[in-house]
Amino acid sequence: MCRYLASGVAYGQNRSNMHILSADQFSQNELAELFNQVDELRKLDQSGKGRRALAGFHSGEQVCTLFYEPSTRTRLSFEMAAAKLGMGISSTECASLFSSAIKGETIEDTVRVLSEYGYAAIIIRSKEDGAVVRGAAASKVPVINAGDGMGEHPTQSLIDVYTIQRQFGRLNNLRVVMGGDLKHGRTVRSLSRLLAKYPGNHISYVSVPELQIGGDIKAVLKKSKTTFHETSDLYSVLPDTDVVYWTRLQKERLKNPEAHDTAGFVIDDQVLKKLPKKTIILHPLPRVDEIAMEVDQDPRARYFEQAGNGLYIRMALLDRIISQR
Repeated sequence: MCRYLASGVAYGQNRSNMHILSADQFSQNELAELFNQVDELRKLDQSGKGRRALAGFHSGEQVCTLFYEPSTRTRLSFEMAAAKLGMGISSTECASLFSSAIKGETIEDTVRVLSEYGYAAIIIRSKEDGAVVRGAAASKVPVINAGDGMGEHPTQSLIDVYTIQRQFGRLNNLRVVMGGDLKHGRTVRSLSRLLAKYPGNHISYVSVPELQIGGDIKAVLKKSKTTFHETSDLYSVLPDTDVVYWTRLQKERLKNPEAHDTAGFVIDDQVLKKLPKKTIILHPLPRVDEIAMEVDQDPRARYFEQAGNGLYIRMALLDRIISQR
């Protein structure tokens, strides 16, 4: 078992700099190393002997999940990942309501205090753009970005590309469709950044004009010479597609969500009929009504498997960070 922190994840020798904040931190080589480690952890977890070995990896260490907005998969998978590695967990899911934030405390002050408690890592989710980065700047211990407003969700993008890698055996020369609320969805932003690291990929962004991907992501793609185009016609991009990555309308980030017409942006039986057999359908979840329930039975639907991969990705990240103590 290779247990260390990849150089692209950490900056400098000080543990407070060993943050995971952006998909940009990971090189192709580091991603390959991480995914090999994920496979090893998965294998260990499949036997009682292996699980007992995992539980001894970081016994006595503690992590904190500091979530300022609700979460199910991200928070619980991080907590399960820590538990499988023998770690203790302190958790708050709605810190914006049930912490000193309600009294006006800044995230910087909160993290400064938590840094004094001896945590091995602090995992933060915020609905405010840039808040996780500000918290990391104030921290003495590693901070992991578990979702930063409309900015990034780097650990989700690692799950996404790992799932794609497992299916196709590569992360280059792929035709990827990303659809839904692309303006407010942080997962598509981080995934776009990772796909831009590999040659030959083409991304089709499918949404209404007012919910298309941001100009900063387009600039990243242009710089890396990753081709892309934007359309509101889903059916026009289905032929020869390798990956369909669908997202929900981010109602919590919209002033008038009812004003946005999402008709025509649903993955259903009609879409399945047009999709190649090789295609896989991914979704960061939660799914609302943008993927019809009947799609779940199709072998191309991989979003629940994708969510399951999150446990092992997050185990590997925690192991790499904490092995530096």
